[in-house]
Amino acid sequence: MIHQRLKEAINQYSEELTALRRKLHSEPELSWQEENTTKFICEYLENLGIAFRRTEPTGVIAEIKGEKPGKTVALRGDMDALSVEQLNKELPYASKEDGKMHACGHDAHTAMLLIAAKALNEIKADLPGNVRLIFQPAEEVAEGAKALVEQGAVEGVDNVFGIHIWSQMPTHKVSCMPGPSFASADLFTVTFKGRGGHGAMPQDCIDAAIVASAFVMNVQPVISRTIDPQQPAVLTVGKMTVGTRFNVIAENAVIEGTVRCFDPSTRDHIEKQLTHYANQVAALYGATVKVEYIRGTQAVINDEYSANLVQKVAAETFGEDVLYQEKPTMGGEDFSFYLDKVPGSFALVGSGNPEKDTGWAHHHGRFNIDEDALATGAELYAQYAWVYLNE
Repeated sequence: MIHQRLKEAINQYSEELTALRRKLHSEPELSWQEENTTKFICEYLENLGIAFRRTEPTGVIAEIKGEKPGKTVALRGDMDALSVEQLNKELPYASKEDGKMHACGHDAHTAMLLIAAKALNEIKADLPGNVRLIFQPAEEVAEGAKALVEQGAVEGVDNVFGIHIWSQMPTHKVSCMPGPSFASADLFTVTFKGRGGHGAMPQDCIDAAIVASAFVMNVQPVISRTIDPQQPAVLTVGKMTVGTRFNVIAENAVIEGTVRCFDPSTRDHIEKQLTHYANQVAALYGATVKVEYIRGTQAVINDEYSANLVQKVAAETFGEDVLYQEKPTMGGEDFSFYLDKVPGSFALVGSGNPEKDTGWAHHHGRFNIDEDALATGAELYAQYAWVYLNE
């Protein structure tokens, strides 16, 4: 089922794969600022003779056209970095940009997809169909996938496949379970307005600090008491801004947080209940409130056929023991916007290795990957495309 030439090519280009990842890691660019990364990808694809077009304002969509008729499969790799200061500066490929770092593995995704493209391009005479290559910007702000879908990324595509390096899994392991993989990720802002005044005269005031605190302490029952306990959900208050001075009763309080879940009806219910709780708390204290609820990414739900195909491809490519059953995460991923349009799946490739200190959480300043996982990801991209087109 697998293509032996792809395996040989990935192995042949392993040193180049590592070098690509290290270059990208040392030159991180934030969401919607990936100008140099976009230029580098374009030059690389041009040298391979692969047709491509730039997307706006950053990003690249390319296509390898097989010489036999067939379907079109899309492979996606994201490429933006984070506003994180790199702490493991001793690495020879550490970030050259203060306060910017590839702390989530997108450098690896881009490098893996480039090498997969290189290998697939060499067998295009055998390909029964086409391989769409999506180099996506702005995943970290949950905007890039939606923007590229609007720019035609999955037009004419029959199936879409993505990979995320995963430091919480052992190196080389592959997980792609049917059903929920990543949760929907929403943002909310609750703004309470009371009546400020002197700290010595509370009788003349409506203390926004008290109102906001009451909301924070009482909103968790939205999760624990109003939804089915068999539907996982998280409501987190991450930021609270209130008051201006130690002896001034606060007039305003702003609370920011996130909601994560997998089920659409649960998502609707939490939004409604959060607004209800905010209004009731404000009324209790005589304050006013404004609630802004922003829907971010959808839940990533792996198509059963596609996820099972990933498992079959991984087992045949690397052996049965490579398969791993990672639990769904409450983390968000904008790969969901592709799955809204096209069936597909999203796989995790393990890169955690205690001996190489690569078990740090994603978004941590010491995040790093076991580079032995790069070849696993690159070949999984390539072999999945080959097998899907031959199904």
